[in-house]
Amino acid sequence: MAGWRVGFAVVNKYLINALTRIKSYLDYGAFTPVQVAALEALNGPEVYIEQVRNEYRLRRDTLLTSMRRAGWKIPKPQATMFAWAPLPKKFENIGSMEFAKLLMQKAAVAVAPGIEFGEYGEGYVRIALVENEHRIRQAAKNIKKIMNE
Repeated sequence: MAGWRVGFAVVNKYLINALTRIKSYLDYGAFTPVQVAALEALNGPEVYIEQVRNEYRLRRDTLLTSMRRAGWKIPKPQATMFAWAPLPKKFENIGSMEFAKLLMQKAAVAVAPGIEFGEYGEGYVRIALVENEHRIRQAAKNIKKIMNE
């Protein structure tokens, strides 16, 4: 349920009541189908969770291998659907925003510039592992062309 932002809290009654009041001023709660999907995810069979974990692991490994071949060494993420990639040496001087624009314009690859996440994100881009392995390999081929210009 990437992007659907579902969470829960387990605390004493006093804190739950306070959280409920605060939340009522800030928003109206998650869309009902999102709540139902979250409930199914929490109560559903563990085999599905293992399938999803394996899918993200395969995407992660494909990304790391493909980008290494393209000349971009990306650290292995441990427990997330994102890879935080330091800018390749060749592009460190242009910053994460310009590098993200370059990837979009010249490689047809979308990444999030690290600077969007605050000053400590500068020098990195965030890559979401939301595409299948074929698309990840194609993105790496496109990036390899830029790396070799």
